Amino acid sequence: MGRADGTGRLVSADGADDSGTGILHVDMDAFYAAVEVLDDPTLAGKPIIIGAPDGRSVVSSASYEARRYGVRSAMPVSQAIRLCPHALIVPPHFDRYRAVSAQVMEIFRSFTPLVEQLSIDEAFLDVRGARRLWGSPGRIAQLIRARVKDEAGITCSVGVAATKHVAKMASTISKPDGMLVVPGHRTLEFLGARPVRAMWGVGPKAAEVLEGRGIRTIADLRDTPLPVLARALGQASAHRLHALARGEDAREVETTRVEKSISHEETFHSDVSDVELLRAELLRLADRVAVRLRRGGVEAGGVAIKVRFADFATITRSQALAEPTALGQRIGEVARELLGAVELRQAVRLIGVRAERLREAGSSALALWDEDADWKRVEGTLDDAVSRFGDGAVTRAAFLGRAERHPEVPRTPRPPEDSD
Repeated sequence: MGRADGTGRLVSADGADDSGTGILHVDMDAFYAAVEVLDDPTLAGKPIIIGAPDGRSVVSSASYEARRYGVRSAMPVSQAIRLCPHALIVPPHFDRYRAVSAQVMEIFRSFTPLVEQLSIDEAFLDVRGARRLWGSPGRIAQLIRARVKDEAGITCSVGVAATKHVAKMASTISKPDGMLVVPGHRTLEFLGARPVRAMWGVGPKAAEVLEGRGIRTIADLRDTPLPVLARALGQASAHRLHALARGEDAREVETTRVEKSISHEETFHSDVSDVELLRAELLRLADRVAVRLRRGGVEAGGVAIKVRFADFATITRSQALAEPTALGQRIGEVARELLGAVELRQAVRLIGVRAERLREAGSSALALWDEDADWKRVEGTLDDAVSRFGDGAVTRAAFLGRAERHPEVPRTPRPPEDSD
């Protein structure tokens, strides 16, 4: 299956057993930083932080040399500099990143049309139908890695497995610049030794709940009686986690996006340069979007933001979600991460949040873990208040007095004209 190579990675040798597999997760290694090194080779081997040099900006990405000091994406640049004072601050070049991403995705599609792009630098591929043309899944993964390096000039890590969940875990464990193949018949062996925190979609709070009950590995989770898990996580999440621990994941590679979406946006009375204000407004807009999602009985499989600058130039950024959600808190968190990757080259005239890839609530093979239970109760209370007193009757405490402090912000965000 794989071997440790002394760097903390677990990687597979050439010709590793790939029986029972067919799903690939391909993830570029420190993508933004890698593109900067590609364009400026003098940066190679140096700690790089991608972001604006001012203290108010956040880290868009970092090289592995900087990550060794604890630097992470979405961290304030000021904090990153304290952790790694000798790091080089490199301004982001998003047009260039998008161009390289498009090149990489075309490489993927040359092997199979079944490509699900999760973000600018990662995708799932279903290669089960490509065997006669390209060989086994492991061989296809090797070919993809070679072509990405030769044609795009950067490296990627690939997980090869029977399911999306295991493939994504495998690619993470093999990073950077590695490949890990998990044959179908060894799925349980692979999962068993991994910590519950390594499961895709299990956040810190859910992991703490499990670890507090002595459930530290996926094998521990698999061996825990369902009633015990249900008391800790709730009935639905217990069944879903238990299924993942047994290697069961019904999610397919989704090649088409659902066009229907729900969104809110606002045009400021005067252009805004305050990043913290923009972040707060994204959360407020996310709350409005989430209320409409829950009213419609749907969940979002993706989140997008829209930013229009003072010169009317407009950009959008989107991110697929590991698990569908109708929670404003979750949508807002992703929207803020997306904003952190935007080069705010001038003041902002308009900002918006859109929920994409809508699906019927509860229709996914997986749903949010019960670390969201508290937020579900809070936002359920919000729905009750809205139904009784109307939109805007209840808001977060952080937004109280906002109109007086920030007269540039409209009182009521509006749905965009082209919303569904």
